[in-house]
Amino acid sequence: MKTDLFFYTGTGNSLWTARSLAKELGDAEVIPITRCSGAPVVSRAEAIGIIFPVHIWGLPPRVIAFADALAKDPSRYHFAVAVNAGQVAATLLQLNKRMQARGLSLSSGFELAMPSNYIPWGGPGPEAEQIRRIEAAREKIGRIAAAVAAREKRPVEKGPLWQNIIFTGFNRLSFSRVPTMDKGFWVDEKCNACGVCKTICPCGNIDLQADRPVWRHHCEQCLACIQWCPQEAIQFGKKTPRYKRYHHPEVTLQEMITAAEPPAMSE
Repeated sequence: MKTDLFFYTGTGNSLWTARSLAKELGDAEVIPITRCSGAPVVSRAEAIGIIFPVHIWGLPPRVIAFADALAKDPSRYHFAVAVNAGQVAATLLQLNKRMQARGLSLSSGFELAMPSNYIPWGGPGPEAEQIRRIEAAREKIGRIAAAVAAREKRPVEKGPLWQNIIFTGFNRLSFSRVPTMDKGFWVDEKCNACGVCKTICPCGNIDLQADRPVWRHHCEQCLACIQWCPQEAIQFGKKTPRYKRYHHPEVTLQEMITAAEPPAMSE
């Protein structure tokens, strides 16, 4: 039975997850959420998976828009994988509640811990720990694929109660401020105007002016720009010049650029 895997990614963790799931499932297609425009999102697959990173302990705006555009077919098996750095909190509960408001629901929801890519709070950690997390995620993806293939229905995974309450509160307080958080980005002398940041941004939030990137204040904090800059010239705040960059080691820049491409214009 066919499965469509819709993913949203900034540093490749969710792309790798979707690709790994597709390999395990067999009859599955991997589709960037950035290619989906308008409502409803049409799919002829028997199952739909939504794979995305947790942003500030909640759903990225683009994932919210995607969930709101899903075709209303309660008979279809819907599942989600929330990629996070160790604190999924109530993100999957948030997604399920949003879908239930439209007459849909998640048949299952899984959290997947991966190396952290939120560089404003530090680097991804020692390489050995990154490898350990990726291998643990690879094993869990096998279990997720088995549950999806069997169309198992189970409660969505979530963090401890204290985390769900406190971090969900932080998410609600910060959500409206996210688009303008790009005011913290700046460029140092290493910038060579290559334009990778503009091309890779899944939100189309970056322009080049006088050979320097300019952020347009509809950011989603995916951090693709800072993590994939070939010169490591993009910074955020005061501390990132000394932090190591991170993107998934099995994902290439070209794959990320392809994933960020907007939908083709119809004639």
